[in-house]
Amino acid sequence: MHEFSIVNALLEMCEKNAREHEAKKVTKVEIKVGKLSGVEPHLLETAFDTFKEETVCDGAEFVMHVQDIVIRCQSCQNEAELSKNEFCCPKCMSTDVSVIDGEEMYLMRLEME
Repeated sequence: MHEFSIVNALLEMCEKNAREHEAKKVTKVEIKVGKLSGVEPHLLETAFDTFKEETVCDGAEFVMHVQDIVIRCQSCQNEAELSKNEFCCPKCMSTDVSVIDGEEMYLMRLEME
């Protein structure tokens, strides 16, 4: 389960940010997870809820935004959000597309006290 190592890194970032801002605790962690990131959202949430105990994030709300795949067509320059993993332009049906969003995971926002 690689979600554990992701949560471990996320908790370390939260600890570091809390120290830098002289906060005693993190009350909310907001992330964005792309559908192509290789992260299973349910497992990530479970791992966060399990491993946040006895850290600066103990009791923190975990908010996850799952990002659909966004492509740019190289033929017609159309940008489109895909709901399925069908990598063709919905406008011109070209398969000459590049992914411009939906592959990464970002820490978007922390709320601290």
